[in-house]
Amino acid sequence: STSSAWPPAGVEIRTLYLDASNGANTLAGDGVLTAEAPAEAGSDAFAYDPMDPVMSYGGNVCCTGGAIDAGSFDQAAIEESREDILVYTTEPFEDGLNVSGTIGVTLYVSSDARDTDFTVKLLDVHPDGRAYNLDETIQRVRYREGYDRQVFMEPGEVYELVVSPMSTSNWFAPGHRLRIEVSSSNFPRFTRNLNTGGNNYDETEGVVANNRVHHSVEYPSQIRLPVLAR
Repeated sequence: STSSAWPPAGVEIRTLYLDASNGANTLAGDGVLTAEAPAEAGSDAFAYDPMDPVMSYGGNVCCTGGAIDAGSFDQAAIEESREDILVYTTEPFEDGLNVSGTIGVTLYVSSDARDTDFTVKLLDVHPDGRAYNLDETIQRVRYREGYDRQVFMEPGEVYELVVSPMSTSNWFAPGHRLRIEVSSSNFPRFTRNLNTGGNNYDETEGVVANNRVHHSVEYPSQIRLPVLAR
């Protein structure tokens, strides 16, 4: 199909909420995307070590001198092996789903570091388990209130983090699922946050940030999808 506008006419926003009962870490976790905010308060935690970041595999990149192979690749092996990747997936779509437009993400987060990053990756999961990346984004927490100021975190406090939006136009065919990965690094696609609260560019040593994503009625971590009716 074609459209003369972006997003296409007739798009409706569908909100899906992050949830997990026993933990969303890795592909072996039970992280899900659901139509209603979870009634039970929960959270998913991981340790982000900037000296051992999640390495970029594909993506919407250009001109990296061979540092990253641009494009869409099966991410399942990375999802299986990295405890610092949270994985949230829908049920299979019975009739398929056309997602076309700007995708919003809001996370409710906490950390024991003064500053850290949160990354999000959008994927199309095939019935056989292959998971292909569509777009990716990142948000530095110190700039959650705007890029004209730096506001650092306090341990134990939960903060609303509106992540920089993603865009796609993708047909999730019947039997396919939509997935997001949440982590704190996607390197070298994005520069590492060393978690110190310093400048990063003039530092060589980082600290481990113990990061947490919250999901409940009070803290409705969510993804907002522009869905185009068939």
